[in-house]
Order: sequence, then structure tokens, then C-alpha cells
Amino acid sequence: MPGIEEPRHDEPIGPDHQLAAPPKSGSHWIVWTLLVLAVVAGVYIYMRNHKEAQNSKAGSGAAGGGGGRARMTGPVPVTVATATKGNIGVYLDALGTVTPVYTTEITPQAAGVITAVNYHEGQYVRKGDPLIEIDPRPYEATLTQAEGALERDTNVLAQAQMDLERYKQAWARNGINKQLLDDQDKIVLQDQGTVKNDQGTVDYDKVQLSYCHITSPISGKAGLRLVDPGNVVQAGSTTPLVVVTQMQPITVIFQIPEDDLEQIMPRLRNGALTVDAWDRSETNKLATGKLTTTNNQIDTTTGTLKMRATFENRNDVLFPNQFVNTKLLVNTLNGVTLIPTGAVQHNGQVAFVYLIDNGAAQVRNVKGSVTDNGLIAVQGINPGDIVATSSFEKLQAGSKITVSKQPIATNPSEGNTP
Repeated sequence: MPGIEEPRHDEPIGPDHQLAAPPKSGSHWIVWTLLVLAVVAGVYIYMRNHKEAQNSKAGSGAAGGGGGRARMTGPVPVTVATATKGNIGVYLDALGTVTPVYTTEITPQAAGVITAVNYHEGQYVRKGDPLIEIDPRPYEATLTQAEGALERDTNVLAQAQMDLERYKQAWARNGINKQLLDDQDKIVLQDQGTVKNDQGTVDYDKVQLSYCHITSPISGKAGLRLVDPGNVVQAGSTTPLVVVTQMQPITVIFQIPEDDLEQIMPRLRNGALTVDAWDRSETNKLATGKLTTTNNQIDTTTGTLKMRATFENRNDVLFPNQFVNTKLLVNTLNGVTLIPTGAVQHNGQVAFVYLIDNGAAQVRNVKGSVTDNGLIAVQGINPGDIVATSSFEKLQAGSKITVSKQPIATNPSEGNTP
């Protein structure tokens, strides 16, 4: 424009001339990023507050206008149980081994050929029942020879005794000298020794012959067949011919820590204590027996004392060498409050239950003590109170509930805090 002189770019810049610095592109991006984050945060806060307002309205309507947050918009279906008053046993648990009173491995005492096997595998036999026959003919022949020698020497002795009587009569009449009488007396004694030796041989051969007829020394159950007719056995062999195990009654041996002896010994002196045998998973009780005896010393390496309980085992549920879980009854708590063990929940060291009252769940702290057969003795509630036994992951104080008659699975991974 006229009158206005444009500055020349080639003129030097003096102190009175300043140029504006060009804008930095990095600062523009930071500003825009902050603006976007602010918008996103505002939208998120608006949506969250809107959703909480809707849930609060729904919860207030379901509760009949009451306030407060709830985990569900409707009643929680639960299964319940009623606390009862009863008795519960105090047990000492231990791992035991089923041990027969008698187990017999019968080995051959006579050599020969097996002629008969008179038992079936798994058969119950009585004491004295025939089991195995070994060919007895060689032993019968030997016995016959011994009996013949005994008969001969018995008659020789009788003849010597008759001669002794004649010598005594002759000596009384001074018909013979004293030396002849004394000699005959010693001959009688020698013949008596011979007869006694023959009698011992006969008795020994009878015993050897009896080894050919093997009978059961105890009443019990025969094991698997180990020999067959025609097998040759040797006297003194350690290989068993048959194994017989007593099954009824049967015992269980288990170990109790020495610290528990003060609970056991006074009651054991007053009478036998009850012992229950459970399967390995402790879900089925197999049998109930009595504590019959204890070992005479404590094992110093484990600090435990071995004990033996006897079971009638009428249905053969206990099997030799079987591992079982034993429960020794040492005391009984009478008149305590009992609830299912699954009703008790834990929050750290605190035990609590969900008490159902007027269709709502209330948290009640309890103190549990003894458990037995799915029940636990607790303090903090009264007999007749109703407690929840399921849906713990959905319950909290004040939750409305509906009672379900069908089992409801509880997710154990969910927290059990009230």
C-alpha cells in the first residue's frame, strides 16, 4: 500500500525487531490427547452412575421401597437346615491296617506225592477239616515195621519177667545162687528199655504218617490253590501248600499320639471303647468294633502307641491288610446345638452362618467345635434356628431368599465373606 513501507527481509534484525517462534507440533498432539481422555472419562462416569441408579431403583422395588445395594435384583434361592439339639461324639482319627488274629501258612512236614486237594479256593474251612493228602503208603510200611519190633520185644520182656519170677522162687528155696537171680533182674530191665525204645519209634512213625493227612489248624478262609494232585513235596520245605486266614473276628491295628493317652487310658480301664472303621475316602462306615488292647510301650521314633480293635466282621467287609480310617470314640457331648458342617462359612479366622429369619439372610458368628458324620456342634445359635446350606456366593446380610427343595450346587471358588 502507498505510504507504507514493507520491511526488507535482507535487513539485519536488531534488538527492536522480534520474530514469533513457530508452533511445535508435539504440543498440539498432547493437548488433543488430553481432550480425548477427558471426554472418554466423562462418558464412563455418566454411564456408571446411570447404571447404578437403575440398579438402585430395581432393588428398592423388590425390597418394597427399602434402600441399600443388593447382589441380586430378586430373592436368592437357597436350601436350608434346622439346627437341632442332640449328642455328638468326640473321636480320635488314625490310619489303621486290618490284621487277622491268626494267619497260617501250612508247609509240608512229610515228603511224597500229593494225592488229593480237598479244599476250594476261597472256601471257609473249620478247624480239623481235611485240606491236602500226601501218599501215606511209605509211612504206613515204616509204622508196620516199628509195630512189629515193638510186639517182638514186648514178648521178650514178658519171657524175661517169667524167668525172673522162677529165679526168685528158686532162690527162696536156696535152689540157685544169688548171682543168677541178679543177672536175670538186669535182663528184665534191659528188655524194658528195648520195649520203650520201640514204643517211641512207633509213636514217631505215627506222627510222620499224620503229616500225610493235612488238616486246617484254625477256622478261616482258604486262599488260592498253590499245589495240585501229582505234585511232589519235600519235608521241611518253606513253600506253603495252603494259607488259611481267620476272618471272623478280625482286628485293626492303628497308632495314637502319646499326647492323647490321657483321654484314652482312664476310659479303657472302665470298659472297652468303641472304634469305627471307615473306608479310605471316609465316606462309608464299614464296621464298628471295640478297642481290646494297647501295646506295652510307645514307639520313640514316632511318639505313638499301637492299639488293637476287634471287629466281628460278620459280612466280611474288612479284608486282611486293608487300609482303613479309624475313629476312636473317647467322649460324647450331650445336649449341644447341631447343624450341617456345610452351613458353616469362614472369613479368615471367623466362622459364621447365614441365619434365615422372615425370608431374609442374617450373618451370625458361631464357634464350631466337634464334627461327626456331616454334623458340627456350634455355639452362637439356638436349636430351631434355620440356616442356609447353599448359594453362599450370592448371599449377604439382608439378602431376600426363597427356600428351594432341590439341591443347589455351591461354587467353592466364590468368596464366603459376609
